[in-house]
Amino acid sequence: MSGIPTKNNPLTGFMRQPKIYIRLPSEGKYWEPNSLVMPESGELPVYSMTARDELAFKTPDALLNGQAVVDVVQSCIPAIKNAWRMPNIDVDMILVAIRIATYGSSMEVTHRVPGTEEDAEHIVDLQGILDKMSENTWEELVEINDFLTCYVKPLTYKHLNQTSMKAFETQRLMQAINNDELPDDKKLEIFNHSFNKMTTITIDLIADSIRAIKTPDDIVTDPRFIKEFLQNADKDVFAKVQAHINKMKELNGLQPFEVSATAEQIEEGAPATYMVPIQFDNSNFFAPDS
Repeated sequence: MSGIPTKNNPLTGFMRQPKIYIRLPSEGKYWEPNSLVMPESGELPVYSMTARDELAFKTPDALLNGQAVVDVVQSCIPAIKNAWRMPNIDVDMILVAIRIATYGSSMEVTHRVPGTEEDAEHIVDLQGILDKMSENTWEELVEINDFLTCYVKPLTYKHLNQTSMKAFETQRLMQAINNDELPDDKKLEIFNHSFNKMTTITIDLIADSIRAIKTPDDIVTDPRFIKEFLQNADKDVFAKVQAHINKMKELNGLQPFEVSATAEQIEEGAPATYMVPIQFDNSNFFAPDS
């Protein structure tokens, strides 16, 4: 069923309208051609989810391979033509905006109080989080040494999703090591295979994040040369680029919020204040609070 209204449908005026508008942290930079139509205002209209969209998040296979997220994003933000190409600097803001447009800016978060066996609930102001995320920026310059400078870019949602699926498959292989029926030599074979696969995934992830490497004589942009360089460079080079990318990911992701413990919780062993992360668990993030 198409999301495009039929021409001359008398019910068109009663269909969903934009609930909020967002300005992407990337400002459209790092999006691949034809994947985003940026309005002249620079603000994207965000619609609420339809019943079809909400059902998409209840399909396990579609959630696992990322197709549900892509379909819902393109439904709720029509300016996004190919959500697989979302730079990761924009992904969290887009999903938070869709949640706000559909269910409002308040979200109930349940968490375990540290130092206790007690679960607590808090109401999170997603609009406040969205406002802070609009200030996110991506720093692409990484000074390696006096001779080399790297320019890094955010990975796309498609790349991150593929990497997550590969990591998930590798973790499943690693679990086989706990099988007491397997001989030790087979366990060692599985471990070595899984370790090598995870190493390859990590190197590929960093290599794909590098847009260019500047040397005293040239600027290298060929992905083949960049990947070969990372595989053969000093470990400190790889570590420096990886640390910068991880820093950008942390700074541009959903930030935890601070919670003050009650007197009773402190007496049970909880700290006076502690941080609670906000996680994209599709089973509850894209569902109305009970």
